[in-house]
Amino acid sequence: MKLSIIIPVYNEESTIAEVIDLVNGVHLGDIEKEIIVADDGCTDQSPQIIEKANEAGSTTKIHTSMINLGKGAAIRFGLEYVTGDMVIIQDADLELNPNEYIQLIQPIIEGKTDVVYGSRFARRPITNIPLFRKVANRFLTGLSNLLYRGNLTDMETAYKVFRTKVIKSITLRSVGFDIEAEITAKLLKSGHSILEVPISYTPRTVHEGKKISWIDGVETIYTLLKYRFF
Repeated sequence: MKLSIIIPVYNEESTIAEVIDLVNGVHLGDIEKEIIVADDGCTDQSPQIIEKANEAGSTTKIHTSMINLGKGAAIRFGLEYVTGDMVIIQDADLELNPNEYIQLIQPIIEGKTDVVYGSRFARRPITNIPLFRKVANRFLTGLSNLLYRGNLTDMETAYKVFRTKVIKSITLRSVGFDIEAEITAKLLKSGHSILEVPISYTPRTVHEGKKISWIDGVETIYTLLKYRFF
């Protein structure tokens, strides 16, 4: 089997090299890896770092956008290059740990499900997340559960894993952070069950490069309502 890892990147010069190194260092036994980096119009040194990694054989494919479109667009571009049996989304920061891939893909390998979400809230309370973000996440996750009869604890998680045929069976249109809501809405609406696996989480602050804002939360609400009622 092969795992395709899509890394959407926008101005992550301080972390992208380490993330690529960590992903390359993950041992998955007999499972092959392909690393697809989607440069979402970076204006810092990220493109040079990515190119250097590519020349060293650390990445498999690179997509480069001329302008910044958003995380959703980067993921959609990345999906065009996927040749693996499974797909995982890997953010270009260091909030999540690639060494947890094996526990994320195991339920798919065992045939228990076609979709796995890594939940930051399933294992234990996380005290280092700002209260506003924690409340916002709980509200958005609860709204998705209410609208789509889900049972999730962390709809906004970046660690989403799919059988390739499943994620490619739905048409994605979002270009921003609302891609998380669109994926969840369309999967649940199509009858796919989502299994959650606990993951670790090391959140960063806005000063450290956190890009999501309250506007993205409003767009997520709109997206959830749109795909439920329209």
